[in-house]
Amino acid sequence: MILQNKVALVTGGTSGIGRATAIAFGVAGVKVVFSGRRDAEGEKTTKLIRETGAECLYVHSDASNEADIKALVQKTVATYGRLDCAFNNAGIESPGKPLHEQSIEDFDKLMAINVRGLFLCMKYEIEQMLSQGSGVIVNTSSTGGLVAFPKNSLYDASKHAVMGLTRSAALDYGKRGIRINAVNPGSIATELLDRAFKQLGISADIVDSLVPMGRIGKAEEVAQAVVFLCSDAASYITGQPLAIDGGYTVS
Repeated sequence: MILQNKVALVTGGTSGIGRATAIAFGVAGVKVVFSGRRDAEGEKTTKLIRETGAECLYVHSDASNEADIKALVQKTVATYGRLDCAFNNAGIESPGKPLHEQSIEDFDKLMAINVRGLFLCMKYEIEQMLSQGSGVIVNTSSTGGLVAFPKNSLYDASKHAVMGLTRSAALDYGKRGIRINAVNPGSIATELLDRAFKQLGISADIVDSLVPMGRIGKAEEVAQAVVFLCSDAASYITGQPLAIDGGYTVS
């Protein structure tokens, strides 16, 4: 999985899976640009990446804002000359309520980040990768993009949309040197999962009992899968979901 001196962009990189992946890229010798909206957390991530010996740049950016995303890609290229890998990870959870109790505001907020934001990232990343003749994109979907969960209709819909964008784009650009895949994490120990559990009234013990491997996953386990998909070790993989869920979706 040689990625030395490649350039990677990570959205939603200030915590959780995004932070773990930005650090994993750093360990692999990648120059890392990562974005988010929480500057204090961005400083922490910057410190952790630099401790690996890698170069990195934090950019304050709103994943749902077109100008921000366009500027993010432009700044990446202006700083490091190219964009080899992109991990589109920015996303939010939906309120844990049945569909008829969800508001239009809930729908618009979630889709603006999870779907529109992903589209914007892919649009400007692909434009740059086409100019280079190569690139790899990995999108964060979810087990909710493969199956469904109660009181989770908006989130599941958004993550199924991520899979649609991933698969169709993989067909569009496969012959033009760009691979596009998705990771589909299950229950991974992050702040987002903690919030989702509280909203849904679920305990970690219940989740452990439902996962064949008997435990909640770690952000680092997702990060390693992303690094693999971005490497030449995955050179013949495109348009695919990779479930990282301890076996949940096959149980």
